[in-house]
Amino acid sequence: MRRFATLIVAGLLLSTLAQGSAGAPASTVRVGAVIPLTGRFAGGGAQVKAGYEIAVEDINARGGVRVGDQRLPLELTILDDESDPTKTVSRLEALAGQGVVVFLGGFGSDLHAAAAAVAEKNKIPYCGVAFALHAIHQQGFKYLFSPFVKSPDIAIGIYRFLNASVPADQRPRRVAIFSERTDWGRELQRLWTTRSTEYGYQVVQSDEYTVGTRDFSDIILRAKAAGADAVFSVPTPPDGLALVRQMKELDFTPKVILMIRAADAVSWNQALGKDGDYVLLAPGWHHAFNFPGVAELNVKHQQRFGRPADVITGPSYACVQIVADAVERAGKLDPLAIRDAMAATNLQTVEGPVRFRPDGTGIVPFVLVQWQNGTQQLVWPKELGAVPFQYPARPWRER
Repeated sequence: MRRFATLIVAGLLLSTLAQGSAGAPASTVRVGAVIPLTGRFAGGGAQVKAGYEIAVEDINARGGVRVGDQRLPLELTILDDESDPTKTVSRLEALAGQGVVVFLGGFGSDLHAAAAAVAEKNKIPYCGVAFALHAIHQQGFKYLFSPFVKSPDIAIGIYRFLNASVPADQRPRRVAIFSERTDWGRELQRLWTTRSTEYGYQVVQSDEYTVGTRDFSDIILRAKAAGADAVFSVPTPPDGLALVRQMKELDFTPKVILMIRAADAVSWNQALGKDGDYVLLAPGWHHAFNFPGVAELNVKHQQRFGRPADVITGPSYACVQIVADAVERAGKLDPLAIRDAMAATNLQTVEGPVRFRPDGTGIVPFVLVQWQNGTQQLVWPKELGAVPFQYPARPWRER
């Protein structure tokens, strides 16, 4: 079957918009995605793109999507926003002009936050992963859906994980928060702080930094002086690499390092080697899951990229499963009908069972992955096949 996954660069956009004739019967289910394929989030965006494309190929190979009394292939158009939220908005508006019936999102909460308002304005349902910002779901948006863990669950999840995984007399108790100066960074900074005491932790240092900072020595040295034995952060990939390198230079090795988002991409290990080990991430998925379809996804990803599916590829694949299911249940290519069907989702995916709350947040598990000996290993939850958590992190000089 013809592959309906088209990557369109910005220079070809205007000619693409002219295609098609108004009122013509639909021959495909048109879905549009805006993904950061270049810029600071390119590593994560590549995982999102792979998940979308493999899912579209799989669904089309099975005959496409049933819409009423016919079966139609999914047609996926992907645009690159270059990790720039202003371009996220313009690219999504362009896709809306092409007549897509569903939006798929990219990677990074600030890009999704920009996208959500576009979806609401155009009344086109939007499904996004790699997107933990909770505040955007509190704005009353009706077209926003995200089968991905959000900040409130991340905040309590890390404390519950540590309490369940480390004996009480060995736990890290003094937390330093390195918060990027963004809505999501501040959201988690507040939640980690307010939820710490009830789980037996103390935030001894909490510092903000600007995205793209090159010198982190001040906040690292303050955390070291405060006796922090755990560091929680949500850096972009470039900032995360710089933080680890400078922590090593300043001989600061906390027992636990949580770097959500920065450590998602396989380039983490390529850039840091053994210095990247022990770091935790919360990507929402891992290729060790045994849900239906995961083994097949791993095989296809292995054939294409030489490794099992990446941690963000699984949730992205699940987004396409959710969209296809919603279109079938809607029975027509009407964005409002598809939106209502998505709101009623109760579907088994490669991410596990997915349902949505009224605010569009997904009811999904909190997952922690750790870099161990150069590979990403599932360490939580135990019932999904987790391996032992490597703790404490070894000093840099002993690796």
